[in-house]
Amino acid sequence: MYIDDVPNRNSPPAILLRESYRVDGKVKKRTLLNLSDWPVELVEGFRALLKGATVLPPGQEAISIKRSLPHGHVAAVLGTLRLIGLDRFVARLIAPVSKLATAKALDPATAASSLGAVLGLGEVDEDELYVALDWLLERQPQVEAALARLHLKNGTLVLYDVSSSYLEGRCCELARLGYNRDGKRGKLQIVYGLLCAPDGCPVAIEVFEGDTGDPATLAAQIDKLKQRFDLSHVVLVGDRGMITQARIEEDIKPARLDWLSALRAPQIRALLDAGAFQLSLFDERDLASITSEEYPGERLIVCRNPDLTVARRRKREDLLAATERELIPIQQAVRRAKKPLRGEAQIALKVGAVIGKYKMAKHFTLAITDTDFSFARKQDAVDAEARLDGIYVVRTSLPAKALDDSASVRPVFHWSAPRVRAHVCLCMLAYYVEWHMRQRLAPMLYDDADKQAAEALRTSIVAKAQRSSSAIDKQTRGTTPDGLPVHSFQSLLADLATLVRNTVTTANVNSHEFILLTTPTAIQHKALDLLGIKSLHRTQ
Repeated sequence: MYIDDVPNRNSPPAILLRESYRVDGKVKKRTLLNLSDWPVELVEGFRALLKGATVLPPGQEAISIKRSLPHGHVAAVLGTLRLIGLDRFVARLIAPVSKLATAKALDPATAASSLGAVLGLGEVDEDELYVALDWLLERQPQVEAALARLHLKNGTLVLYDVSSSYLEGRCCELARLGYNRDGKRGKLQIVYGLLCAPDGCPVAIEVFEGDTGDPATLAAQIDKLKQRFDLSHVVLVGDRGMITQARIEEDIKPARLDWLSALRAPQIRALLDAGAFQLSLFDERDLASITSEEYPGERLIVCRNPDLTVARRRKREDLLAATERELIPIQQAVRRAKKPLRGEAQIALKVGAVIGKYKMAKHFTLAITDTDFSFARKQDAVDAEARLDGIYVVRTSLPAKALDDSASVRPVFHWSAPRVRAHVCLCMLAYYVEWHMRQRLAPMLYDDADKQAAEALRTSIVAKAQRSSSAIDKQTRGTTPDGLPVHSFQSLLADLATLVRNTVTTANVNSHEFILLTTPTAIQHKALDLLGIKSLHRTQ
């Protein structure tokens, strides 16, 4: 390190602390700190110190580090936020914790990272964070409209899906018992719906009461697209449980939107029984476009995935066999000579537990009396279901040419409905930032950075998605083409956090503090470069 006096034409020279280093054999230099506002005696003392002069009494440290805070991950996230214009929402992505914990992590006395210092927040308490959360909720419509203008346009696909998040306690106004996707039986939950651009970039989110069915959330999204986002025509893409016939007739068609969804198994079976398509179609192809009087004005694309066929047959056979293995001991207990199991109700309870566990009741004939129990497979039902293994039908209102051209919320620490909605909105924005960071950091992550090459490896549009050779090579070797270790997104953030922001004083002027960052490693330098962060000093 050295101090460089840089002349300025119309002002005093700039005094810069610089460092020389080599890249590919070439000498380069970087500016570490601007010392122009330092007292002259401090600059000269530091200059002498860097040249090896003895300026201190024996036994006294030349430089004292008063505090070191993790900084690289803050610089990476905050730099990305500034590039995409969302630099107010950084805390959720760096450390998703409660507001009390966030306040402690931001406060200078208890800081867990450099975030509070970089943003100049000073002392922070949880009440201020709740005020900020309320501020965000008030502006959610404007924020989402701005994102929609960036990522959505008339005629585009809009992806919509619904999920849920369980809650601890019973005080949340929105919490209800409902279909729990987390597998947490007996837990109250909230439901939320996420709108995304065609590339999966999140645009808007809405929270519903925990017992709201997926189809019931659709009307609000259509109104949002038409009214708030001012889109006259888009193609709404959703799963078959959400875009139902009732929703098409009552919500989508009146709004003059197109849709892309799928048929349920009973609807597919009805098409097959009515002769709308023949299974022999798939002897030489894996998809076919058909029409049906049952779906006027729609195109139906019937697809058969051979890998899915094999997987479903294997899973069904495993479930049938497991059910039989657990029914046999019950049958033996009923028929044994010594202390047999008796009573129709008692036998039925044990049988019902097994049938409910594997959900195979439709494939078995059960006969239960007070003194006997027997069971047998319904082979005709098994064979009938197996006919449709691997077959699914996409339904759409789009004509052929148009079709060819075409967030983690937990943990939730709030009870009141407005705060829960604001929390979920904040999570969506954190996911939005992470999505942008992942796109830029893909060459360093296990993510596939060569989507075109991966798509070219698929033998059919219904075949399993493939990974490109470069992605497989990264995964196999554990290193990138330039020899750096491959990371997950979270492990890369943890690596960046080891780039530290030091608060430093010198022995000769102990009252003057300055900030000095550790030198980035090769991994950190690469990540920051991919994120477009050219100077760490903007994030100090």
